[in-house]
Amino acid sequence: MMTNTNPLYTDEHAAAGTKEPMPAIETWQNQFRSYEILIDDPEFTSVCPRTGLPDFGHIIIRYMPKDKCLELKSLKEYLFCYRNLGIFQENICNRILDDMVTACDPIWAEVKGDFRPRGGISTVVTATYPRPHDQTTPPR
Repeated sequence: MMTNTNPLYTDEHAAAGTKEPMPAIETWQNQFRSYEILIDDPEFTSVCPRTGLPDFGHIIIRYMPKDKCLELKSLKEYLFCYRNLGIFQENICNRILDDMVTACDPIWAEVKGDFRPRGGISTVVTATYPRPHDQTTPPR
């Protein structure tokens, strides 16, 4: 087995973009119960934190609101800030999920990122709330 003693991707790359200040996601008071909202961003862009090359993806946000709903214009402005942010695709979905949960405290939420191929490999990342604790096997 070969071990890479000089990795191209560092811990700094792995954490890139996860703590950058972002605009607030505004909310409005929910008037109903027990329904699902799906938000679709088919033209999402971000940047690889190591190479600076663009990443293109399709972000789908699904959630069931409790007391607050996400305000779409502020969400669009929030998502647009990723355009110049160096961040890994896996971190994008988890950061969006954490930030939206902080903003609206939904009953449940899912953020799915379907990222276009780069170098022949595409990635699909799904982050869910509530987050399962100590999950060792994939959900069925």
